[in-house]
Amino acid sequence: MTALCILAAGKTLTLAAATFTLAWTHSVEKTRWEEDWRLQPAGLEIIAARVKGSGAGMDPPEGAVLRDGWWAYAPKLPVQRRIVLGASGATVSGWSLCGEGRCLVLGAAEGDPVTLYRCGGDPPQ
Repeated sequence: MTALCILAAGKTLTLAAATFTLAWTHSVEKTRWEEDWRLQPAGLEIIAARVKGSGAGMDPPEGAVLRDGWWAYAPKLPVQRRIVLGASGATVSGWSLCGEGRCLVLGAAEGDPVTLYRCGGDPPQ
């Protein structure tokens, strides 16, 4: 089974999904960001990203295409062993993580960072 592990508040949750979308609202511009990720044997691979508009510190990268009000692009990043999400409690919302028809809100309250990684072994440090 391919699954995403979510380490938050000292507990690990499992989401049985080969792909997932991570989304959040920019703390200053109040603009929605979304990233699509796929689980790979070596970790997490970003396959697409989009931002609803532009603004301070949010310039679309070179090659981005404006589609229905969203700047869409394919980030050029290597596979990541983990993704660490801050949980300051000072932003307008937490992180939204959706996969296989199930959505979770992560890091909405102040606390330890939330770590995402491919299940199978110890969480990466």
